[in-house]
Amino acid sequence: MSLTFTNLFRQARTGLGLLLAATVVLGLLYPLLVFGIGRLTPGRADGQIVSSAGKPVGSVLIGQQFTGGQWFWPRPSAAGKDGYDPTSSGASNLGPENSDLLKAVEERRATLAAADGTAPADVAPDALTASGSGLDPDISPEYAQQQIARVAKARGVSEQQVASLVAAHTEGRQLGFLGEPVVNVLQLNLALAKLAS
Repeated sequence: MSLTFTNLFRQARTGLGLLLAATVVLGLLYPLLVFGIGRLTPGRADGQIVSSAGKPVGSVLIGQQFTGGQWFWPRPSAAGKDGYDPTSSGASNLGPENSDLLKAVEERRATLAAADGTAPADVAPDALTASGSGLDPDISPEYAQQQIARVAKARGVSEQQVASLVAAHTEGRQLGFLGEPVVNVLQLNLALAKLAS
């Protein structure tokens, strides 16, 4: 009887010791280590907030709406009621044959073709559908190229000036082979604003 109690006590003490050790290591030391590493690169660890004239204007990681012909437009968003709501991140969950999605794609195609002076068949695919999160901050170089003439005309600058900004803000594949080249809309539009000033 006492031998069983002694074994039970020893096992409980060992279990409690492991629980305390895991709590200290995984609940205190590891989070402090990760936080410390994050402090070495504070811009990247804090959401990569971009400022203009000393005021935060957005994050390079989260898409936002730009309206007006003088700006590059982002991908459509299904996040939230009006789109680009970071508290309601998500896709529309409409299948490829859903009539509502097909209607929305055709409306976007007609609107963008008219705005950018592009043939409807040539509208970039990422201009027509939202990303999985609805908050994608990037567009394809093809979609950016499609918008150059409209933006240049609205700003009263040459298409070559706008095209050079697009080229300067086109990021290649990650590690040279992952993903596709992209253009960050916020950074490109901030460069456009500086061009005008």
